[in-house]
Amino acid sequence: YLETRGDVLLRNKEVFKFWRKIGLEYMFLGIEAIDEEGLKQFRKRVTLSQNFEALEFARSLGVTVAINLIADPSWDRDRFRVIRDWCQEIPEIVNISVNTPYPGTESWRTEARRISTRDYRLFDIQHAVLPTHLSLPEFYEELVETQRVLSMKHLGLSALRAAAGLAVGRLLRGQTNFVRMLWKFNSVYDPKLQVADHQQPVRYEISLPPAREERIARGSLYVHAAGGRKGRHIDNATEAFVESTRMGAE
Repeated sequence: YLETRGDVLLRNKEVFKFWRKIGLEYMFLGIEAIDEEGLKQFRKRVTLSQNFEALEFARSLGVTVAINLIADPSWDRDRFRVIRDWCQEIPEIVNISVNTPYPGTESWRTEARRISTRDYRLFDIQHAVLPTHLSLPEFYEELVETQRVLSMKHLGLSALRAAAGLAVGRLLRGQTNFVRMLWKFNSVYDPKLQVADHQQPVRYEISLPPAREERIARGSLYVHAAGGRKGRHIDNATEAFVESTRMGAE
């Protein structure tokens, strides 16, 4: 199992082919958006065509591919509907998370919108910490409905039969979590609970971001500045790979 970006996948096809040969079975691919505007908004520095090319290459490897998309708080109902429709048209498993600027990331220092909460608990990519276009309850209703559609996408008759077999086997061993997961989606993914999370007492406030910057030195975002080979013993090829896959590398 591994997680990767589309541009990294395309730059290192032979590496991924090799990993497939030695046992790679699952790939979590960060597509993030299905249009150019979304990719620019999330500052991914990859084109839509590159992402779709990466998806096609991942499929060609014969591995199970899961895709991640990012829901932005600016989305309206129509946008959520478009995303649901697109996800139903492709065979891959799709995960959807919420656009969340984190301290130490580029978007934390470049995001024009002010964060709407400083509650550290809500910075979990499942809550909106930026102002929403819809009302907060409406945003969570659409988000949870989208997650519900995506979770049920692969539960056809054959999948249900397989799930039933797994469920029986686990119940016979006294393991109930799998069965509870199958039937308790609505109690876990509940828009009312997510809204209520915003009303809980704040125990730890995240520090406010610094003044917004249009452009920043991306190297400054690293907790530890890159030191090249200093203190490391690696060959030229490995060093070249590390440098080429650093954030913002051309």
